[in-house]
Amino acid sequence: MLVNVSYNNKELTQKIDEEVGKPFPLKERWAMGGIGSPKLFITASSVEIRNLLILDNNLDSCNIELRPRGIIVRFRSLLETFALVIPYYKLTLYKGDMAVYSIYRDHHFIKVRSDTKAVQKFFKKLMDFKADNAPTQIDDL
Repeated sequence: MLVNVSYNNKELTQKIDEEVGKPFPLKERWAMGGIGSPKLFITASSVEIRNLLILDNNLDSCNIELRPRGIIVRFRSLLETFALVIPYYKLTLYKGDMAVYSIYRDHHFIKVRSDTKAVQKFFKKLMDFKADNAPTQIDDL
């Protein structure tokens, strides 16, 4: 779900919390070594997201927040903040070219550069966390 999160809206916050869970408590954030990604530079995106990003002339960047049942990809356009809310069961990650990760949810996608060790370390943490919290597959039984 692609939403504008610039303004404090209780209904929207509740809807996001239902989809990906409430934010981690401070103690868990500390134990995990942080829940946010470094600054990620967007190289490509789906049409809806691209239409939002081309409204201004700034460098296209985003960040990812880990939640108990999913992730939130946030990016800015003009003076607005947008969020792509992705529960783990709809999240698909691909490591494409040498330094590009692709994040998919249904028909939305964002491709980001992974040219630093910090970005690669974060994506490893994300994939491990997704694997640990995924529901049991029929093949695992």
